[in-house]
Amino acid sequence: MDSWPIGVFASVDAGLGVAWDVISDLKLPTIQLHAPHQEKRNRESAAAFRSQLDAMNVRCTAVFGGFEGESYADIPTVVRTVGLVPESTRHSRLKEMLEIADFSSWLGCDTVALHLGFIPHDPSADGYGDIVSVTQQLCEHCGQQGQFLHLETGQETAEGLIEFIQQVGRENLKINFDPANMILYGTGEPIEALMQVGQHVRSVHCKDGTWSDQPGVTWGAEVPLGQGDVGMEKYLQALKEIGYLGPLTIEREIPQDPERQRAEIAQAIELLTDLRSKILD
Repeated sequence: MDSWPIGVFASVDAGLGVAWDVISDLKLPTIQLHAPHQEKRNRESAAAFRSQLDAMNVRCTAVFGGFEGESYADIPTVVRTVGLVPESTRHSRLKEMLEIADFSSWLGCDTVALHLGFIPHDPSADGYGDIVSVTQQLCEHCGQQGQFLHLETGQETAEGLIEFIQQVGRENLKINFDPANMILYGTGEPIEALMQVGQHVRSVHCKDGTWSDQPGVTWGAEVPLGQGDVGMEKYLQALKEIGYLGPLTIEREIPQDPERQRAEIAQAIELLTDLRSKILD
């Protein structure tokens, strides 16, 4: 596979990715896939999706889990509802993630990913050990199938994420680095954070955003690639520096406006293609 193939975050029937029928139109070699609804997480559906991707000459590089009841309305709501951190839904969501890992395996994809949720910054905090334990269980299930588990960045600082990975202590626990999320959540300068966590990064998003006037309290704003505060050329230079040459997966979360979403993804493809030529040649 060529260095830095460009991909897109996609969806069958769930999540914020581009619709399934847009994948072939974009003519990109890779996708990350938001896991479909539960009734399609079976061997038959996985085989059908795999055949369709093969026919389009597209490779799925990660399957992302997401859950009913999650909301990204504001930062306090994310703390309360997202990922495996909320205790009331942890058991049922772990069960779902195990199913998603199986679906991913049937699809022929060796990577499962998710937003774990807001992990406490202090390892001695109440509940921290329980979050470590549930992550270990998920890692072990994935490991039995030769799979990696990727945690998407955003809710933690780089230091907090490194500490958590060390606490979990599983070789197949890696990072899906999203530079815009560091800005949107107000958890750190993305390039500096990338250099800190670089050895753990196994997949990335290409997304852009602008800082909130109250970082960490209110949301920043997601904007089209190249129009925010990430600095896409510096981002790709940093990816090269840490030795990351895997897919550059574009994520643009405006499903309510699919035409605009498609147009902005097309602009992002053009930008990344130009930067890739400039930086890798």
